[in-house]
Amino acid sequence: MRIIAGRWRGHAIKAPRGRGVRPTTDRVREAWMGSLMPRLPGAVVLDLFAGSGALGLEALSRGAEHVVFVERAKGALDALEANVAALGARDEVRIVRADALKALDRLESEHFDLAVADPPYGEGWEVRLLERFLAQPFAREFWVEHRSRDPVPEDPRIEQRRYGDTTLTHLFA
Repeated sequence: MRIIAGRWRGHAIKAPRGRGVRPTTDRVREAWMGSLMPRLPGAVVLDLFAGSGALGLEALSRGAEHVVFVERAKGALDALEANVAALGARDEVRIVRADALKALDRLESEHFDLAVADPPYGEGWEVRLLERFLAQPFAREFWVEHRSRDPVPEDPRIEQRRYGDTTLTHLFA
C-alpha cells in the first residue's frame, strides 16, 4: 500500500497485521480523495477507525493542514505511529486511542472540515456514525466506507458512490 498523490506520493504505508484487517483499496482511496481534492488544502481532518492512517495521510499529502486519527486497536496504532514517523508528520497529526463514538464525545468542541471513517464491515458502525452525524454533525462533511449491501439511514442529504462491494456514503452538515 502506498500514498497515491501529493508530496508523499509513492511512499509505502505499513498496514496493521491481524484478522479482519481490510485496508481501503487504492481504487476506492483514489476515487475518495479525488472527489475531496478541491476541499483538502488547509483542511482539518478527522480520520475515524484510522487503521494504518492511509486516508488521513493521503489527505495530508494532498494539502490538508492537520489530521486527528482515532483508533483503538493496538496493532493498528503501532502501524499508524510507524507511518506518521516514517513520513515525518508528527507535527501535523494527533493520535487519539479510543472507541470512535467515545472519541466524538471527547472531540465535541473541536472543528473539523472533513471527517472520514473506514470502520470494520458488518458491525453496523456506518449506521451508528451516520445517525450520530445526522443528529449532531461533527464536521462540515462526512464520508464513511462500508459494504454495498449494508443498509444506511434514509435521508435526502445522503449521497452514495458504489465501487463493487464497497460504497462511500457522503453527506454535508
